[in-house]
Amino acid sequence: MSTYLATDLNQVSSDLSVPKRALAIGAHPDDIEFGCGGTLAKWAAQGCQIFHLVCTDGSKGTWDPHVDGNALAARRQIEQTEAAKTLGGTSPVIFLGWTDGELESGMTQRAQVVKAIRETRPEILLAHDPWKRYRLHPDHRNAGFLATDGVVAARDPLFFPELGQPHRPSKILLWEADEPDHVETILEEVFSAKLAALKCHASQYETTMGVSELDDPSQMAAFEQRLRDRMTSNQLAPANQLSEVFKLISKV
Repeated sequence: MSTYLATDLNQVSSDLSVPKRALAIGAHPDDIEFGCGGTLAKWAAQGCQIFHLVCTDGSKGTWDPHVDGNALAARRQIEQTEAAKTLGGTSPVIFLGWTDGELESGMTQRAQVVKAIRETRPEILLAHDPWKRYRLHPDHRNAGFLATDGVVAARDPLFFPELGQPHRPSKILLWEADEPDHVETILEEVFSAKLAALKCHASQYETTMGVSELDDPSQMAAFEQRLRDRMTSNQLAPANQLSEVFKLISKV
């Protein structure tokens, strides 16, 4: 069942025009693939240039207390690079490298996001919804605020004038929203690209995908089914339609 709150279906939009450029901002490696991987893959297949920005190093993304955090961070950077390519990304992933679990939405971090927005110049920016009710993980919350605060600063010329020419995205899509009002429909081949990108994050199989035995195909098949169920059970799309849902901000 969907966990989203009820939304007035008369106010729901769907399937934006494919942008020329899109920037997705995630807290950790794999957050973007979970949140909007299908949308990015769909747009990339139609000529959109997609960019990934990952705020933290992912060095604490494990349940094993004996793992070397630096080694895990290095591994996750490789995984994220491969995942971005799998979705159709052709540009290097932007890694800010903040310590996992310690991301802050301060001015130093905001400047980094502004620089990325002004350099990539996206028509659409995608990110965590920082206003999601009862969100526990501070990195997700702060990454969302960095994205929205960064848009405001990137668009106005007196914020960080040393970081290049101002740029204003036309729209923001926020994933994991309590009150989504926009649907991006996903075809089967796009779902396959999203799934393949998530599989690039092998270090996260146990912690986020429930796959404890890497050579057990039944566990990966169960993850695929959970992902499919999640993407067909929201209230906003037709029954059994694969989709990703967002809060759309169009007054940027």
